[in-house]
Amino acid sequence: MTGLRFGLGSTIVMNLQLIAQESAATGGSAIQLVILLMIPLAMYFLMIRPQRRRMKETQTLQRSLAVDDEVITTSGIYGVITGIEGDRFWLEIDNDVQIQIARSAVQGRVSLTAEVSAPAEKPSKSDDA
Repeated sequence: MTGLRFGLGSTIVMNLQLIAQESAATGGSAIQLVILLMIPLAMYFLMIRPQRRRMKETQTLQRSLAVDDEVITTSGIYGVITGIEGDRFWLEIDNDVQIQIARSAVQGRVSLTAEVSAPAEKPSKSDDA
């Protein structure tokens, strides 16, 4: 009989240990599930939403452009819009030099206040030796 009691006691202890491990694993897996669900949510708020906002701002800017606006293109070319043909602009980049660009190639409008408020370069000191 003592062998039977020993067998039942050890079985009960082993079952209690398994139950404790399962409950601990369940708590940990719930936390892991929450973390896995938070990753796409964080990606939406940190990456997708700001990108959509920038796209809307760019589209609004491109729709509001008119003749005689000074702009910069995505390739870094500065110019003045001289004509609009559908989804294309004629851009004057120098005296009597015009190029045709897509409306989507305009990165932004050049403001005169940004150029005026930019600090001027300090003259370099020459060596008087």
